[in-house]
Amino acid sequence: MTTITDEYMYEMLPKTKEYTIFLLKPGPKADQPGVEKIIWEHGRRNFALRADGLLSIVCPVTIEANVNGLGILNASLEETKKIMDGDPAVAAGVFVYELYPCRSFPGDSLP
Repeated sequence: MTTITDEYMYEMLPKTKEYTIFLLKPGPKADQPGVEKIIWEHGRRNFALRADGLLSIVCPVTIEANVNGLGILNASLEETKKIMDGDPAVAAGVFVYELYPCRSFPGDSLP
């Protein structure tokens, strides 16, 4: 493992930026008829948010769980709430969400 000095950490920490993590969970209407079409439009919106540089990381959960997905938005907590409230699957009650403010390094990515 690479050795990281205190000096390096002190130099890097101010370079972090505010982001918001969201967790998507099943909503009260997750099992309604036609839910697949609503989720498809949710996915389309995620593609648009990615293309616009707002959705930095998006990870649908691929097993049956009490979490449907998570993501990191390049937005403040307040901005993220507005974005999430405009999601078609959230508006339809298919998903509910939790938000968590966080900090990270701009440019980080998945390998």
